[in-house]
Parts: sequence; C-alpha cells; structure tokens
Amino acid sequence: MRANPRIAAGLIAAAVVAVVVLVLGARPPVAPPITTDELGPDSGDRVPDYLARTGATLTGDQHRPRWALVTLKQGIAAADVPEYAGGLRVSQVLLHVPIDRVYTPVITVPVPDHPGAVRAAQDAAAGAMAAQKTEDDRSRRIAAVVASRLRSGCDCVVNLVVRGDLGGLRALAAHSGVRSVEALPPDASAGAFAVRPLLPEQTDLVGPGSHDGVVPDR
Repeated sequence: MRANPRIAAGLIAAAVVAVVVLVLGARPPVAPPITTDELGPDSGDRVPDYLARTGATLTGDQHRPRWALVTLKQGIAAADVPEYAGGLRVSQVLLHVPIDRVYTPVITVPVPDHPGAVRAAQDAAAGAMAAQKTEDDRSRRIAAVVASRLRSGCDCVVNLVVRGDLGGLRALAAHSGVRSVEALPPDASAGAFAVRPLLPEQTDLVGPGSHDGVVPDR
C-alpha cells in the first residue's frame, strides 16, 4: 500500500523535533555518566575489544525481540538504510560528518515506524544542525559545513538502532557492510537505554580525536 505523503510528513516532523545533537563548543563535550542499559563502546575502549564483545550479545532466547546497535563499516546515505536494516524495525538513525582533525557531533534522529521516515532522517539532521545555537565562530562554521554536507546527501549514516529477534540480528551481523551488531537483553525497555556510537574511522581507541584542524568552507 502506498504511504500517504501527508501522514509521512507529519510523522517525520515529529521526529525532527526529537533530533538529538551534541552541543558544539570549542572542545568536545564530556559524556555524562550512564546509569541505564547501554549500547556501544565507552570512551577509551579499545575498538577490537568492543567488537569482540558484541558477538556474545547475540545469544539466548531466540524468539523474544531485542533492541540492538548496528555499526556500519562505512557511512551510507539515508536512502540506503533499508538495504542494511534487513527488514528490521529501525528506531534511530545516527549520522556523522567526518572532517579531518575537526570534532563534529553525532546526530541521532529518532524515526517513527513509517516507510518515509528513515529516508527523511538526513534532512532532519541537517535542519537540526542549521538551527544550532553555537558558542563561537569556529563552532558556527562547523555546524554550517555539517548541515551543508548532510543536505547534499553525503554518505553519513554510521549507526542504526533496530529491533528484531536473534535470527534477524545475526543475519544483519553477517551483512558485508555491517561491522558489528550489539544487542541488549530482551527485557530492555524502549527509551530507557543509552546509545554510544562507534564511528568508521575509529579503529584503535574510542574517543573524540583531535580538534585542531582547519574547518573547510563547505
């Protein structure tokens, strides 16, 4: 059945309001302590250790659905997400625009269960960045270039939060473009867990990296 474009627009607009962007500043922000279930590596984790741990989360009850973090080997466009989701429900799309030696935020876009919502996530992220109130000129220029690249359709989707049973999650982990799938226990509640991204360029230690590079014009 063809999706009603007006319904799609309303659902996507609601998702835009909930877009989460780390506040830009002269220095990368310090992550607050996590007191709930969580997905993704801690800052300072060795990437190989984290990747080795993710496989152990895909065990147990085969039939009860679970929330899971999908880490991609490289960024993809939002339009390509369905190919990497394996038919599973996508609840969050995480986007990141990499700039050499410049800290840029990871933008999390919650998406409703609607066919057009995932494809609209990239535009939602661009709008969120354009609306950011920044602290200084460098932060303003970073926000502008990130928004511009998102609007241009960059391959900037790096993580997905999905829900599915273990069979579906294991099949997703075997996808050639997927780096890892980490699942929570089946009793984890929606909205009650934290998500920490793993970026494609992070291959040794997890962390914000250097922030002394030149900010490009676009």
